Amino acid sequence: MCNAGIVSVRKRPEMALAQGGAHMKLKTISIAIALGALSLASAAAAPAPYKTPRNAFGQPDLQGNWTNATITPFERDKKFGDRLALTPAEVKDLEGANAQLVADGNKPTDPNAKVTDLPQNCGRGFVGVDCGYNSAWVDPGTKIINLGGVERSSIIVSPTDGRLPAMTKDAAARMQARIASLRGARASFENPENRSLGERCILSFGSSAGPPMLPLLYNNNYQIVQTKDEVVIEVEMVHDLRHIHLSGGHPPGSVKLWMGDSLGHWEGDTLVVETTNMRPEQNFRGASLGSKIMERFTRVGPNQIKYSFTVDDPQIYTASYTGEVALNSTKGPLYEYACHEGNYALPGILAGARTEEKEAQAATKSAARPSGAR
Repeated sequence: MCNAGIVSVRKRPEMALAQGGAHMKLKTISIAIALGALSLASAAAAPAPYKTPRNAFGQPDLQGNWTNATITPFERDKKFGDRLALTPAEVKDLEGANAQLVADGNKPTDPNAKVTDLPQNCGRGFVGVDCGYNSAWVDPGTKIINLGGVERSSIIVSPTDGRLPAMTKDAAARMQARIASLRGARASFENPENRSLGERCILSFGSSAGPPMLPLLYNNNYQIVQTKDEVVIEVEMVHDLRHIHLSGGHPPGSVKLWMGDSLGHWEGDTLVVETTNMRPEQNFRGASLGSKIMERFTRVGPNQIKYSFTVDDPQIYTASYTGEVALNSTKGPLYEYACHEGNYALPGILAGARTEEKEAQAATKSAARPSGAR
């Protein structure tokens, strides 16, 4: 009886294993249910992927008014190395420094101040007499680029250091010669052709019209209009119009156009644009006549387009480079940039040079005249 009692209260080995297995199985099922519930909760919390609206032609709709204004630089500060993403503290410092620069520029100027009293360095690259371009005249933006939640340290994203690749040896030598030539020509003031395209109201300053389309000191606004066969981008700066054709081919290489010849096609929700045939006067960053620029416009939200570009120019650079800019929605309309109507600077520059020439000629004649002669 005693042995029987012992046997009755002890678990047989096979029974213990069976009960233990059942317990483990129940535990596994419980964990699976919990994980499933967590996944469902996460899925419910995650926002649905953005669905790009379509226009009347069934194309992704990029139309509207957009701005690429930003204080993010084209090339990355070397101190950030290969790091594209800025920390919140770094963003706060950069945007705060910009706000302080604007506040300083908005301070009243002494009406009795002379040109020689101007600050030697007033920021944004202006020095001395050029400090007349204070905060009242410029509007480069106030924010760092934010794409996909990443606040950027540079527009260039490839190479990974956020800087332009090295020039070829021959290209670097040509660039130095060209800079020296331009300095001589621009300093001569002989004719309007020696002045910059922006001063002549031919094309936007910097590379606002592009390609690539990049932000600058002010007028960083664009309007995009689409038809079945074309995408047109109105550029506020100097009032340029870019025509992107959605069919056909490039003209012969001998045909050079302002802003180049742009051909586009759709890859899913992205407008892909290839531009060639740029005019030699419009040589962005020393670009050669054989340069090719690829752009991609992707609407990533109701108020933002991701604009990326890749410049391929093996005659100039040892590698291609890529940049990304946010086009953020902005209120319209775009106002006309009446460049010629208000362009007093160009005739003033040329007229001043002619006056100096006449004065120099008169001084030469006076010096050559015999003493006492009239």
